[in-house]
Amino acid sequence: MIGETVRKRICVSGRVQGVGFRYRVRYLAPSLSITGWVKNLDDGRVEMELQGTENGIEKLIQELRNDRFIVIKDIQMDRMLVIEEKGFHIM
Repeated sequence: MIGETVRKRICVSGRVQGVGFRYRVRYLAPSLSITGWVKNLDDGRVEMELQGTENGIEKLIQELRNDRFIVIKDIQMDRMLVIEEKGFHIM
């Protein structure tokens, strides 16, 4: 992907646990050149740190919104410092 690399901490709420959310993110991330991780939180939200281009991260979020099992009600996003990282994993 062409563009400046950014890193974002994203917390998502809605119907995001028990619907394959983390595995969908893990599947999509490499195709969009996104590294980072995703995990479930005890309060029912999902937390992610995504590193890639703004465009790549936006595309990943849009794909999640288009999934028939996932319902995103709220997204909180904070920009972070880019780090040296390889791959994407589920925590």
